[in-house]
Amino acid sequence: MPLLEAVRLALQQIRVQKLKSFFTVLGVLIGVMFLIAVISIVQGMSNYMENDFAGKLIGGNTFTVRRFNFIGGDYSEEEWRRIQRRPRLYTADVRVMRDALPPGTATAISSQDRVWAVTPYARRRQVDAVATDGDFFRIKQYNLSSGRAFTPQEADLGSQVVVIGDEVAKDFFPNLDPVGREIRLGGMPYTVIGVIEKQGNVFGFSLDRQAVAPFNSTLRRITNPRGDVDGLIVQAPTREMLSDLIEVTRETMRSHRGLGPGEEDNFSFETSDSALQFFDEIKGKMLVFGTALPAIGLIVGSMVIMNIMLVAVAERTREIGIRKALGARRKDILRQFLVESATLSLVGAAIGIGLGLGAAKLLALAFPFLPAGIAPWSIGVALVVGAGVGIVSGAYPASRAARLDPITALRAD
Repeated sequence: MPLLEAVRLALQQIRVQKLKSFFTVLGVLIGVMFLIAVISIVQGMSNYMENDFAGKLIGGNTFTVRRFNFIGGDYSEEEWRRIQRRPRLYTADVRVMRDALPPGTATAISSQDRVWAVTPYARRRQVDAVATDGDFFRIKQYNLSSGRAFTPQEADLGSQVVVIGDEVAKDFFPNLDPVGREIRLGGMPYTVIGVIEKQGNVFGFSLDRQAVAPFNSTLRRITNPRGDVDGLIVQAPTREMLSDLIEVTRETMRSHRGLGPGEEDNFSFETSDSALQFFDEIKGKMLVFGTALPAIGLIVGSMVIMNIMLVAVAERTREIGIRKALGARRKDILRQFLVESATLSLVGAAIGIGLGLGAAKLLALAFPFLPAGIAPWSIGVALVVGAGVGIVSGAYPASRAARLDPITALRAD
């Protein structure tokens, strides 16, 4: 029997026995649905972490020299106590590192904290204040919707100017153009000179609630009253040069702090890879636990399909006898039932793929921190799994049907 004819007969059986076919494929449908939903969510979160979380918070081809990593730092209690004894990072350290880097390397000091802000047009609330200098706006790829960024001269002089995020502009200057108006940060007055284009949220953390002022302004003493800095952001011209710049910076800092060959670094490098390292561990666990339920569903579905196919063989014993009497070979009968079983399972898998993608999208709408992303390979895997379940489940019933004696089968009622 040709393959297409076997598929046509299988689809005809599904149409004739709709309810029975639905319950037959229910286990495969549920298993594939959960499999696709889990993979879509994990893929979406992976894209989100790489493009939004690490990309927006850290930046492309960049690293930040810090006392210790704020993102992705998984420390034991003993390690945390040891890290707390590390010396803080000061402007003297920053100068040494900048002098060692190749000319033209983009760098920016970063000192930030949540501070209270107020204007005559809105009530007092907190914003994410950043005291910085150098190439901060270029590294972060911030475009301005209005106004301008502060100049190197303003940064050196510590002018009381500030560039605010889109949300700060809307909250503190409702229905007003904020450029040229005053906002108080930590009780100190600043003149708004620019507004950053809307950046969006990262895991519920708004990137538009920030206020960026020159490092030498009074904001520096508000964000870091001890006189230290949170870190130095360095951007490599290319991805390939990133590791070289990290090594140059590491050697410079070790020499500057007098660390011996056997002593560990008393500072840290925060990169997108280090920030994503902890997520890779979570992603692996999510995939393991997330595929456990689909696996159970597929096993149950496989057992159901096998039992239903055994019933189908019993019900169609006379039909099998007629086919054999008319010249059907054993492999024809075997192929017919295997194709029918695989077709049933594939139909269930196809419906499960659609429902799984829909479920992932609904979860993404209900919970924005669970973005969904379609992984094309997962659809292919789901179809292969569906066909495989059908073939494995139908193997015994098909073999039993193929071995029937035609004379005995024709005598069956």
